[in-house]
Amino acid sequence: MTAPDYIKYLSLEPHPEGGYYKETYRAAESIPNRGLPARFAETGERSLATTIYFLLPAGEFSAFHRIKSDEGWHFYAGGPLYIHVIHPDGQYVCLLLGAAISQGETFQAVVPAGAWFASEPAPGTEFALVGCTVAPGFDFRDFEMASAPTLLPFCPEQSELITRLCRQ
Repeated sequence: MTAPDYIKYLSLEPHPEGGYYKETYRAAESIPNRGLPARFAETGERSLATTIYFLLPAGEFSAFHRIKSDEGWHFYAGGPLYIHVIHPDGQYVCLLLGAAISQGETFQAVVPAGAWFASEPAPGTEFALVGCTVAPGFDFRDFEMASAPTLLPFCPEQSELITRLCRQ
């Protein structure tokens, strides 16, 4: 199947950070605000967990952003996907999601809460179809897009990457 096939059959819609997505699960139960870590201070309850399909076609990227929850990534179809992670201490890590385990790819990876991250299909990849699981569940109140001027001081040695994968 092609990227347009998956977009059609999975009813994916454009995502604000880039690519296409569809929420496939939102836990019926919630965590009250008083039971959440301090980083969620006074922003309301959160679902226990959420999951989405996420597709990035060649030539597109998911811009640098961060959320307040851990985000688990799962590879499904297409080619490998780079997940660029900048930790709060400035450490840069590139995770490679894909099916070629013998070549250093992995089926699953986790981006920790509070880390800045962006993703893009690896060179030669027509598209990457992945899933993301967030716990506590994703809420747009916890979503922050990065601007290059804000992010550059955290990891100046990745200036080309940051400039290329920020939309602001």
